[in-house]
Amino acid sequence: MAKRKGIESSIALADSVAMCRVDAISAYPITPQTHIVEHLSEWVNDGELDAEFLPVESEHSAMSAACGMSAVGARTFTATSSQGLALMHEILFLTPSLRLPVVMAVANRALAGPISIWNDHSDIMAERDIGWVQIFAENGQECFDLTPLCFKVAEDKRVHLPMILNFDGFIVSHMIEPIEYWTQEQFDHYLPPFEPQIRLDTRAPSVMGAVGVPEIYYEAKMAQHNALLDSKAVVVEALESLEKEIGRKYNIVESYRADDADVVMVLLGSLVETCMTAVDNLREKGLKVGIVRPRLWRPFPKEEFIAALGNIPVLGICDRSFTFGAAHHPVASEIKSALYDSEKRPIICEYMIGIGGRDIRVQEFEQMFMQLLEVKTTGKALPIQYVGVRS
Repeated sequence: MAKRKGIESSIALADSVAMCRVDAISAYPITPQTHIVEHLSEWVNDGELDAEFLPVESEHSAMSAACGMSAVGARTFTATSSQGLALMHEILFLTPSLRLPVVMAVANRALAGPISIWNDHSDIMAERDIGWVQIFAENGQECFDLTPLCFKVAEDKRVHLPMILNFDGFIVSHMIEPIEYWTQEQFDHYLPPFEPQIRLDTRAPSVMGAVGVPEIYYEAKMAQHNALLDSKAVVVEALESLEKEIGRKYNIVESYRADDADVVMVLLGSLVETCMTAVDNLREKGLKVGIVRPRLWRPFPKEEFIAALGNIPVLGICDRSFTFGAAHHPVASEIKSALYDSEKRPIICEYMIGIGGRDIRVQEFEQMFMQLLEVKTTGKALPIQYVGVRS
């Protein structure tokens, strides 16, 4: 029988990593992910996890070390946030190009400046195009469940790419929740031992990451691009086998009360749950509103997202990160691009919310839905709405 614990989400995520039987952890602390690597150090120190725990001097070194450990065939994990993710930037492009299945947890946090330790999505949106598989968790249970999924997908012979598990800093990372733990037997059944397709071995020397002259570079990047696109099917398979293992169903695109909705909101991360409460409140008043949100962020599940929208006439899109100097912000840009050549093109209104940890409450989501319902009546889209910003 599953065991439920009241526990901090970061610690539960760390426990999940340990129960995945990782071989190597590269660790550099940064708020708000510090508790993850800190707790994993206790697993290793106490002899409960047989793994190499490597403290390093920076996040740049953490990702460099992770690449090296993965390259020799170790199941490898690291975690970071915000400026730490930004400091890794140079190495983040190398990891997928070398086809190294590193798994990294990113506790999403605002980028400086001014310095902010609070949550938004500016860190990961700055790393959209690094070539990693990327997925979002909304709460601690999802962090626990999706960690073994990340290893399963990343290490699959058809993928062999690194994967990021995104979750909101503080809002999720430091929240104590009732989390249902799997048994070790379930972990071992769901996640087979890592069998690397490529590895460095002193007994059979080889070169990894050599110079890509113009005659091969284009083809190498095309192969990488195709591998990332093809990973979507493997993510779907892994989610289906996850449901068989633990009974919880996850999809690459999730919907909430959207089947008969007149207007729908799109957003990522923990604020989905706040938005759900707004949906329930308005449904009680007879207003047909709903939510559609992509759980898989890279590769973007275009076909599944369009199918989930159905014939929705009005769509609200929430961003939690700026694209400075551009006409649209990241999530809106992605979705507008996906819908451009679709026969189903709803009126779209854009919202900027929760920047730098600014609170966004149920009542504000209700007001946003009311605006969308008004747009359905008038047929005229609104300019981008910067919710909660002071003039």
